[in-house]
Amino acid sequence: MSNVKIVTDSSITIAPKVIEQLGIIVVPLSVTIGHTVYSDNDLKETGKFLSLMRSSRELPKTSQPPVGLFAQVYEELKEKGSEHILAIHLTHTLSGTSEASRQGAALAGADVTVLDSMFTDQAMAFQVIEAARLAQEGVSREEILEKVKAIQDKTELFIGVSTLENLVKGGRIGRVTGLLSSLLNIKVVMELKDHQLNTLVKGRGQKTFTKWLSQLKENLAEKEIKEIAISYAGDMDFAQQLKAELQPFVAQEISVLETGSIIQTHTGEGAFAVMIHYA
Repeated sequence: MSNVKIVTDSSITIAPKVIEQLGIIVVPLSVTIGHTVYSDNDLKETGKFLSLMRSSRELPKTSQPPVGLFAQVYEELKEKGSEHILAIHLTHTLSGTSEASRQGAALAGADVTVLDSMFTDQAMAFQVIEAARLAQEGVSREEILEKVKAIQDKTELFIGVSTLENLVKGGRIGRVTGLLSSLLNIKVVMELKDHQLNTLVKGRGQKTFTKWLSQLKENLAEKEIKEIAISYAGDMDFAQQLKAELQPFVAQEISVLETGSIIQTHTGEGAFAVMIHYA
């Protein structure tokens, strides 16, 4: 039986009980708010980070995990008998975490395969959860990798933001195609595809999101869907509205979770994400 351990980073949005049940190792990014540095793993309580961000004069800053932390994690796993390690991380568009993970693996001299998930949040969780389930069943790393890449190809991630302020201040606006940085007070829906944030719709009212949702539902009606997940930054009521609109398209109950500090820093308050894993 193959002995594969699954590692990921804290940009993942996932229920704590799932992490525990599947034995997933989550390496934390860090967030600096004012003069205080927090481990992202310590900011998972609902509403905690948003409260800190609201009270801060400056936009929080995120940092990838240090190479040394990855090396420590991999050394410990090696000592505990993990023969193979598969590390699945957020897209390099948002962070250099994958590269830090690779460097940490080299320092530790561990047998680690590092995979850029091409996504983050619950879209990355689609891959991580399946990988961990297969690992528990004793499936080889090569087979797990093949399954995970198939999930990547069948995943879409849409992000809705109520303000572009955080994206501009965080230096991400240059990676959002089709937008002018001066248009801060507009609502935008983007798709994260091939490591790029591509603008789908933009406008000045809630109808921007409603119009996009209507089009999405038309598209989903023609497809077979395995699972849908919704994440939110602050506005749980709208996330629940999205769930009510999208639940008829999928048999499995839609997961609705607050996204973590890493994503909230980039998107700002009032943002949401809809992630779809097609069958």
